[in-house]
Amino acid sequence: MLTQEERPVLETPGEDPAPERKRPAFHLNRQGRAAHVFLIPWQLGFLLITAIPLFASLYLAFTDYDILNPPEWVGLENFQRMVQDEQFWAAVKVTLVYVLVSVPLQLGFALLLALILDRGLSGLAFYRSAFYLPSLLGTSVAIAILWREIFGDGGLINRGLALIGIDGESWLQNPSTALATLIVLNVWTFGSPMVIFLAGLRQIPDELYEAARVDGAGVIRQFTNVTVPLLTPIIFFNLILQTIGAFQTFTQAHIISGGTGGPANSTLFYTLYVYQQGFVAFDMGYASALAWVLMVAIAAITALHFLVSKYWVFYGDS
Repeated sequence: MLTQEERPVLETPGEDPAPERKRPAFHLNRQGRAAHVFLIPWQLGFLLITAIPLFASLYLAFTDYDILNPPEWVGLENFQRMVQDEQFWAAVKVTLVYVLVSVPLQLGFALLLALILDRGLSGLAFYRSAFYLPSLLGTSVAIAILWREIFGDGGLINRGLALIGIDGESWLQNPSTALATLIVLNVWTFGSPMVIFLAGLRQIPDELYEAARVDGAGVIRQFTNVTVPLLTPIIFFNLILQTIGAFQTFTQAHIISGGTGGPANSTLFYTLYVYQQGFVAFDMGYASALAWVLMVAIAAITALHFLVSKYWVFYGDS
């Protein structure tokens, strides 16, 4: 007996079989339509807060614009002005020193603490949360004000030195030490890279360390020959994030120096100089040009990191 699927379909003579309904090329089901509805706020935010201001600043970079008067097209004049601007080069120097010194110190300190915590300390969750807290607070105005009180004339550092008979100096008013205080602040925000390092250390198999110990490798050789090579992707990831973040540092320098970048331009970060030109001097055209130079510089440095990474970053399939 034929099953229902095997029975022939009888067609009425003269009638064509019903054509199949074709879905349109772009068809959204109910869930797809709902997803697009929920994405509308983000899309509007991206368009109004990011995309339009981004392209507007690109246009203003080639204009003379003081907010009060309409923009006047000046071509490459703003970029040519940078070459002769001593404040611009001072800001570049301060920012480069800050990035080149603070980022390696921060990553080194974060890796050291991650290695200590990876040894299975009791209360690991508490220490991990406590050490991560500075990363959440380090860029806040409150911490910048606290840092100013710690390193001020009558701050905590000088009071501690006075107890042992040492007259402390004004750390924030001395051009040779003002930038160092901001570097220490950035190193103090080691929590975020430390947590990432700790997660990477937990992924290294214990069998590799056991094999290294069987071969006679000590703690240092285990670190250099096992830990570091397998951790290079994590190091690279943290390096990219912290480098970009260091180039964008603004709040700490603005609060500690009062927005001046002093003393003697020793804390004149690039972002602070952009702020001075745009919102103090109201030279929005020049400030936009400065901002685009910073963005291109960060993109170029990031691309250089990726280009060089093939020589020192080792992935599991390489």
